[in-house]
Amino acid sequence: MAFKIALTAGHYKYNANAIPKSLDPKGTTEWRLNDRVADKVQKLLQGYTGYELLRTDDTTGEKKIEVEERTAKANAFQADVYVSIHHNAGIGGGKGGGIVSIAYPNVGNVTKSWQKAFYDALIAATGLKGDRASGLAEMDLQELRETNMPAVLLELGFMDSTTDAPVILTEKFADQCAQAIVKVLAEKGGLQRKNGTVYRVQIGAFSQLDNARAQLKAAQSAGFKDAFITS
Repeated sequence: MAFKIALTAGHYKYNANAIPKSLDPKGTTEWRLNDRVADKVQKLLQGYTGYELLRTDDTTGEKKIEVEERTAKANAFQADVYVSIHHNAGIGGGKGGGIVSIAYPNVGNVTKSWQKAFYDALIAATGLKGDRASGLAEMDLQELRETNMPAVLLELGFMDSTTDAPVILTEKFADQCAQAIVKVLAEKGGLQRKNGTVYRVQIGAFSQLDNARAQLKAAQSAGFKDAFITS
């Protein structure tokens, strides 16, 4: 039986949450950051078998999908795990922050194991620990409360932190986060890597060769040992 994954990128394109323009003149929105990671997770999962994936969000970002609809979709899908991608705020232009992995209060050990596995993998991949006493948090969030399966909400750094913002804007960070998430899903979900999967990195898709090399390294780290650069 296939392992069922419900994946969602928090918010939508027109949500006001964004990196302050003092830290990012473009004012990149949280949804764009969330969706970038979720899309990368979805793409990396294509290198595996033994799973079914449901995106409970609108991947175009045009339509606002309320939390209750997202959780209802996941419940109807009978997902084995629910992963919600977000980026945090609350530093107010100061330093510090870091990645936080959130579960519903007083959940069982199965959910806690997912929560910790995601956190540990993300910190190992990105190093964005910040100044959190613990990156494992419990919050009474509807998205975690209304799901019938282990559910984890991942806050991938603080958008209003002078420490985090320059990091989370980078493609490298998004790649690292996606790789870490997929690593956990593959290991805990029993996913199998497809035989002969090839991951090609085209130089033309990047502004510089160094960027292509970084993407190649990211793909190899995610398990695509035969990845190569092509023009």
